[in-house]
Amino acid sequence: MLKSSRWLPLGLLLGFGSVALAAQEAEPLTLSAALEQAERANPKLSAIRARYQALLAIPPQEGSLPDPEISFSAMSLPVDTFDTGQEDMTQLQFGISQRFPFPGKLSLKQEAAEQEAEAAGDDVKELRLKLRRDVEVRWWRLFYLDRALAIVATNQNLLRQFVEIAKTRYTVGQGLQQDVLLAQLELSRLMDLHLQLEGSRGQEVARLNALLGRPADTPAQLPAEVERTLLEAPAEAALFTRAEKARPLLARIAKQIEAARIRVELARKEFFPDFNLGAFHGFRHGQTPDGKSRPDFLTLSLSMNLPLYFATKQAKAVDQKKSELLRAQFAWQDALNRVRAEISAALSDYRRAREQAVLFDQGIIPQARQMVASMLVGYQVGKVDFLNPVQAQITLYNYEIRYWKTLTEARQARAKLQAAVGERIEESQDEN
Repeated sequence: MLKSSRWLPLGLLLGFGSVALAAQEAEPLTLSAALEQAERANPKLSAIRARYQALLAIPPQEGSLPDPEISFSAMSLPVDTFDTGQEDMTQLQFGISQRFPFPGKLSLKQEAAEQEAEAAGDDVKELRLKLRRDVEVRWWRLFYLDRALAIVATNQNLLRQFVEIAKTRYTVGQGLQQDVLLAQLELSRLMDLHLQLEGSRGQEVARLNALLGRPADTPAQLPAEVERTLLEAPAEAALFTRAEKARPLLARIAKQIEAARIRVELARKEFFPDFNLGAFHGFRHGQTPDGKSRPDFLTLSLSMNLPLYFATKQAKAVDQKKSELLRAQFAWQDALNRVRAEISAALSDYRRAREQAVLFDQGIIPQARQMVASMLVGYQVGKVDFLNPVQAQITLYNYEIRYWKTLTEARQARAKLQAAVGERIEESQDEN
């Protein structure tokens, strides 16, 4: 955490107290806890998992034979008497038939369905990546607002002290009325900023709760301490290579390409006929002229469809499936380009924010604190105007707020970068 000036311990405590009151009675929500909650309770992720489970049930169906057909018929039944024993040809026929697709069709259908089901599994992984990214982004935005509120609250107490000092000096004739007015004006500006930050915090809490599957008004109190070290990101080319292997979006499209290729083969199989095999038993009643019982009849059948209109049907189906395969291949290349663009943008944001955060933390803020201390000493001995320590303090709290903004922006960029690559980038640097 940022260190306060040694003469303001009470203001620092009051500043952090205002943040705690904004989320009273809420348990501290660490980043890891938020991610676990989102994966467990996010309804959109649960819905796509259910879709994946549904698609897993399709391949066995596609690989199964069509249901056999059972038939019953009355053949050569005389309509004058409806007597089944009157005529020699009259029979009650019971039969069963089974359709057999041309060899290879069922296995191709099952393989295509398996690829689509596996692609749905990649959809689950892709949504999980994006959900974790969104949760991290919202969490870090909320963390920044908490830190900004704490800094503003601390500086409100500081300026109240400045107001009292200015009033006292003005009363004894050692100060100017404009000093009092200036301090009151800056205090009012801080109060306005505090209200804006509180409003933004409420919005971020509602958005984060939506991702976590919680009621929008659920309080969210974040930890006061986080890991502030920002490691160097890997080279861009290395991230491109890792993304091609790890990003579920690309894996999903690759499986869809394979499914499309299988469907081209299946379309070519449609040039070959399917077969229908049947067996029918005809029951006859009555007797033959020599007094014997009429024998039953057994009928066997084999039929097939004839692809007579292949030029306008099967051939066009092959063309269609080839075009769908080509579309999937172009979709993969387009997705790869978009993934690389996401990586480049997130990497650029991360590097910029990281460098700024280091600059603020190690250079600008320590110098600004020294300036505040120097101005206060000068003002107390009457060597500088009242405006100088006020402006120095305002400059300091602006730099402190900007530091936390750039630090959390770096964390957000890192979350986006990991989602773009498809895997964690800094395994050894896992906060919370």
